[in-house]
Amino acid sequence: MFTEKDIQQIKEQGLTVDKVKTQINDFESGFPFLNIYKPATINEGIVRLDDNKISAFVKLFEDVNPDTLKFVPASGAASRMFKFLFEFYEIAKEQYGNIDQVGNVDVKIFFTNIRKFAFYNKLNEVLKAKDFDVENLLEQGRYKEILKYFLFEEGLNYGQKPKGILLFHINNNSAKTAFEEHLIEGINYTKSANNKVKIHFTISVEHQEMFKKLVSKSVKKLEDNFSVKFEISFSQQKPSTDMIAVDLNNDLFRNNDGSLLFRPGGHGALIENLNDLDAEIIFIKNIDNVVPEKLKETTIKYKKALAGILLSYQEKIFNYIDKIESNDFDCELTQEIEQFIKQELSYDFVKYEKMDLGICKKRLLEILNKPIRVCGMVKNEDEPGGGPFRVIQSNGAVNLQIVESSQINQDDAQQVSLLKLSSHFNPVDLVCAIKDYKGDKFDLLKYRDPNTGFISKKSKDGKELKAQELPGLWNGAMAKWNTIFVEVPIETFNPVKTVNDLLRPEHQ
Repeated sequence: MFTEKDIQQIKEQGLTVDKVKTQINDFESGFPFLNIYKPATINEGIVRLDDNKISAFVKLFEDVNPDTLKFVPASGAASRMFKFLFEFYEIAKEQYGNIDQVGNVDVKIFFTNIRKFAFYNKLNEVLKAKDFDVENLLEQGRYKEILKYFLFEEGLNYGQKPKGILLFHINNNSAKTAFEEHLIEGINYTKSANNKVKIHFTISVEHQEMFKKLVSKSVKKLEDNFSVKFEISFSQQKPSTDMIAVDLNNDLFRNNDGSLLFRPGGHGALIENLNDLDAEIIFIKNIDNVVPEKLKETTIKYKKALAGILLSYQEKIFNYIDKIESNDFDCELTQEIEQFIKQELSYDFVKYEKMDLGICKKRLLEILNKPIRVCGMVKNEDEPGGGPFRVIQSNGAVNLQIVESSQINQDDAQQVSLLKLSSHFNPVDLVCAIKDYKGDKFDLLKYRDPNTGFISKKSKDGKELKAQELPGLWNGAMAKWNTIFVEVPIETFNPVKTVNDLLRPEHQ
């Protein structure tokens, strides 16, 4: 199957032949669908907090003041944000009589409200350097000319830059990038006792210099203004997490030069990056889900509350583990711990009639001694995102997982109906504990579901291929974690999927 040259390429990729063969087998056999038991709902897998509990958990987090870190996936270009603008550019005339002659509604909204975007002044600076002016071009209906200097390398080149570099908001008359907004937000809930703020961004190699320039430009000023010291780090998806590509017959897909084609393994590959980090508490939030400083209060409050809940559950789990390992462990304590696992962790397991105390202790330890995550969940309002469900595992146990629709058999009417019953979805709002009761880091790679993944059809050089992605970071990559779902308000979820989302009140 593989030539000597192939084997050498596989080694240089950081992979083994056996691992690549497994990936090919997954193309051939596909991935099994998940088996939903039922959706998680309020008081049935999702915790709802009242104001008193929120305040108590915020106080707990502030009192403990653990070593914290913020983890922000920020890889990839923002080109999808501007998809409708790229499409319009391809078909646009050089000049229009007025905006009403533009057929695309999204394009109309963009140009009608262009002065409201944080990047407006920067765009005008670029145009003036080319002897143009935004207002004159708008008046003349020369929208294509504006896009030329907005999307492409002749100007701002926003069509190829990463989201983190783009100007998102105006704060105190100053335009701020998404990257800078995350730094400001991080100050408010990841500041340690010595005023250190640790934030880690996963980025693409080709964007590294852009981010470094932004760090040198922005960080010192923020440190002086807020009396903090940032510890900012970056990483890239590892080449060893890339996946082999095959043709539609599941044979090796080769580039025009005869080499094998490897493709990035998706955001599930970032579990390896997360596994390399060290902190007591890690907050996870996407690069585009951030609001201006004046609107951060609700987000900060709930971030602290989720962290307080995590610390509360962690303390209970550690106490039970101490008791299990002590000489005082007995049947009565077994029942108490089993009740906690079922009621508090929403984890149901097969109970055997006969089990000696030693086996029972081992089993309870296996359930309790895992990484812990608290996941914010918002009410379903037709936004994209995975949902909170109770899922039946291969051993018959039932646990909480975040499930994407692609993981469900769409030909199974019962499973589809359960999927539609979900009342909440995941806005990628996670707080994680990655250390055990002894203070040692877990190997997070041991808590993935290897039977989860995604296969899709792509093309390269005019030839169709099949691509494979690893299980998503908050889906299969964390499938075996102990999980707590908590309802959070929709105000904490403000993603920017298209450039016009920046016109929402939450981003103005």
